Amino acid sequence: MSSLVCRSTSVISTSLLTLPLLRLAASARSVQPCAQRQPQPQQARQASGLAAVRRFSASFTLSRKVAPTEAAHINEVRKTIANEFALIKDAYQSPKHPVVLAHGLLGFAELKLAGSYLPSIHYWRGIQEALTAQGAEVITASVPPSGSIEKRAAKLAQDIEAQAQGKSVNVVAHSMGGLDARYMISQLRPKGVDVKSLVTIGTPHHGSAFADYLIDELGPDYLPQVYKAWERVTGWEPSAFSQLTQKYMAEHFNPATPDDPNVQYFSYGAMVNGKPPLLSMFRISHKLIEEREGPNDGLVSVESSQWGTYKGTLTGVNHLDLINWTNRIRSNLQKLMGHPPSFNAVAFYLGIGDMLAKEGL
Repeated sequence: MSSLVCRSTSVISTSLLTLPLLRLAASARSVQPCAQRQPQPQQARQASGLAAVRRFSASFTLSRKVAPTEAAHINEVRKTIANEFALIKDAYQSPKHPVVLAHGLLGFAELKLAGSYLPSIHYWRGIQEALTAQGAEVITASVPPSGSIEKRAAKLAQDIEAQAQGKSVNVVAHSMGGLDARYMISQLRPKGVDVKSLVTIGTPHHGSAFADYLIDELGPDYLPQVYKAWERVTGWEPSAFSQLTQKYMAEHFNPATPDDPNVQYFSYGAMVNGKPPLLSMFRISHKLIEEREGPNDGLVSVESSQWGTYKGTLTGVNHLDLINWTNRIRSNLQKLMGHPPSFNAVAFYLGIGDMLAKEGL
């Protein structure tokens, strides 16, 4: 069990994002195995359900910023969304079709570090429970953490087909999960999967300058070494990283992955206000992306996150905040300093469900 805990905790500590590759890049010549390192249309449910939902809430700030783009199919909606998701409302409508939660790079549905010895970790922290409590049917998919878009999309299709059992679905995807869903809809077109809508959140539809930076910095000489080290430490293939570059998205993925006219596409972006805190894991990546692409959430720029009907930009939110992995210490300190929450992550996803219901989805 100790080796399992060692390997899993090392993955979690650097998981969910491309930052682990930066760590490996910094130590490309001296990566060691883990053992050698120290130690979720109808009215919402009753108030009792809402009380349960509130237990999973988290705080953020929301507003709208539109970035220019050359993609003709991107709709720029010039509006401001302020405080709309600050609090959980008394009632929400739930979509008539099941909601599929598709995780991003290095993600998972539920992770158990040591069987029943430690509590399991959920990628969609409190979100699945909240949507379920409000009457939505929720499906969580689990795809290869850092596998290629093609392999992740195939597994996404398998999970949906197995759990939806012929029902049409709405896919809500975070980060790379949006690319998996787009590929599944456009290229795979699985017979057992009928997608009515795709909502992407912080998805790098046009790539990430940070991914380009990592690949360029490593160079052809060290990339194979880093990839081998990644597989050795995590047990996962590293095909995803090179597919997240701006070059790959512009020259390969987007031209080959047209939208399905029968699917409604929505997207949200996010941006950090000012500089990330000194100890933030996004300190370096945020600065680099800001210099090359503009406002971003630490890994994905506002511009890159736009696809289909762009609904708005979450401000003061980083890439992990988008899935309710907010810094609780930071949040509590803000409350003590008289800054009440202006955005609630759970309310945001309940709002997405409500939006889908009003769209007849």
